[in-house]
Amino acid sequence: MTEDDGNDKKMEGSNSKKLKLVTFTGAAGLLGLAVSYAIFAFKSHKEKSKKKGLPGCDTVCVNLSAREILELADEIISKSTRVHENVALVPLNKLSYENVVLPLAELEARQLSLIQCCVFPKMLSPQDSVRKASAEAEQKIDAHVLACRKREDVYRVIKIYAAKGESISPEAKCYLQCLVRDFEHNGLNLTATKREEVERLRNEIDELSLRYVQNLNEDSSCLFFTEHELAGLPLEFLQSLDKTQNKEYKLTLESSHVAAILELCKIAKTRKTVAMAYGKRCGDSNIPVLQKLVQSRHRLARLLGYAHFGDYALDHRMSKTSTRVIRFLEDISSSLTDLAIREFSILKDLKRKEEGELPFGVEDLLYYIKRVEELQFDLDFGDIRQYFPVSLVLSGIFKICQDLFGIKIEEVSEIDVWYYDVRAFAVFDSGSGKLLGYFYLDMFTREGKFSHSCVVGLQNNALFSNGACQIPVALLITQFSKDGGGEAVPLGFSEVVNLFHEFGHVVQHICNRASFARFSGLRFDPDFREIPSQLLENWCYDSFTLKLISGYRQDITKPLVDEVCKTLKRWRYSFSALKSLQEILYCLFDQKIYSDDDVDFHQLIRSLHPKGYQWWKEQTLPHVSHVL
Repeated sequence: MTEDDGNDKKMEGSNSKKLKLVTFTGAAGLLGLAVSYAIFAFKSHKEKSKKKGLPGCDTVCVNLSAREILELADEIISKSTRVHENVALVPLNKLSYENVVLPLAELEARQLSLIQCCVFPKMLSPQDSVRKASAEAEQKIDAHVLACRKREDVYRVIKIYAAKGESISPEAKCYLQCLVRDFEHNGLNLTATKREEVERLRNEIDELSLRYVQNLNEDSSCLFFTEHELAGLPLEFLQSLDKTQNKEYKLTLESSHVAAILELCKIAKTRKTVAMAYGKRCGDSNIPVLQKLVQSRHRLARLLGYAHFGDYALDHRMSKTSTRVIRFLEDISSSLTDLAIREFSILKDLKRKEEGELPFGVEDLLYYIKRVEELQFDLDFGDIRQYFPVSLVLSGIFKICQDLFGIKIEEVSEIDVWYYDVRAFAVFDSGSGKLLGYFYLDMFTREGKFSHSCVVGLQNNALFSNGACQIPVALLITQFSKDGGGEAVPLGFSEVVNLFHEFGHVVQHICNRASFARFSGLRFDPDFREIPSQLLENWCYDSFTLKLISGYRQDITKPLVDEVCKTLKRWRYSFSALKSLQEILYCLFDQKIYSDDDVDFHQLIRSLHPKGYQWWKEQTLPHVSHVL
């Protein structure tokens, strides 16, 4: 997932499908005349810090204080206002690529890291004051971006220049088309009255999206269980949990905890309790927010000439319309139905054998898939976990990517970070030794941290007119666990696959050599963005790779044996229909709520699940951030 993947609707085209880390249009890209204007915000911070920033990346500062974040946001807005004035005053008879398109492209490239310095801390900072300041800064910047997007004078300059049909490079032409589309998606080609309504709706959508995500990020719900109630969970997992004076284990509703329970816990009541709590997480607050958000997006889409928000969001995608996407998903679903029914029967039969005549609930799916797989393939995933220490898996991924892509990865020490266990790495071209980019790793779950895995682009690659090149910087966020002693818990196999997937986004971001920052980031081409990551997942099922990344926890010289490697490759395709239908379910839910005016969320999610599930009337989907 890119922040991704994170995060198109929230920005109405962002890293942010789905979570909103600010994607910037051409007008919004005019957020500074040069990178120097923001350095002031970093100087005082760096003077106080004993550690250094990334070499050659003065604009990437990841550990600003709450005050510095707000000061930087104000400076961005102040400089942006002056730049917009200058662009608007370009004489219409003297418009050229050099005084219209090029300045916008270079400013957009320079501003991304500055904005990200303000807004990404809300996801990751351990300090509540910093997270709040980051959220406040994001709101300020978003409000300013909306103001920029409604400037008729800037739009007029770009529109008139585009109409001249001047001969420019294909990449520059594509960028110019994006600028025009960005303005017109914000209503600049509409009447004044309609433009005002577009602005109001965008402000409302941004506020609702931010509230939805903040509710999830700030949720501190937890459950308490005895050791017996957590039967089946590995010792390392139990040791990573806090314990009460009554010797009960504290379980949060973060994804790593929930996934472990639903896959491994032998106690059906515990699984159901956790599944229900996770399904209702933030329900009272987020369901009304989501309902209002969907309606606001529909109204916005219609003002811009679309039937509904689904078509608006897909306008720049290969599919173009929500109708085509829904038909495509339903066709795939239909083709999988017979196989899914047979697979589902196997699960229900095993549950009946182990638990008696009890309804099969949503809390049973992952557990019984894993149980059947262990029986059919003689795989003990608890034992397999012992072969995937985090450090060994990570070094194996680095080795594979270095060989595949001709790169060299080196850790950078004594780097300023926002949390003590965050690490930074430099990526070089293995042939020339040229620095290609950097990436940060924030790998372990903690209170107040964003609760999903994704990759965030902190700075995009860009080529400037003076020949200078801006190097990309990525941030990989995962949700791995530590035990009670602070040591990293070995990864489950699904976590290994997820790490390969997310690292594919890192490689994609760093190796992209587009000249325009708009096209070098992870968000630009949503039809392609998951392909490198899905491609990299294939290495997880290759015997050579599995031996490279595995080693028994107590003796890492002993990798997985050949038979286990071969079995994992066969296991990959087990229950493929049910697993695919689970993904299609979320896709259809997303498409259908954004292609119809009056959708009952509860009824829709029930209707999309396979028949035979036991659903509870309290079940909701307030926790699914991808609907943003």
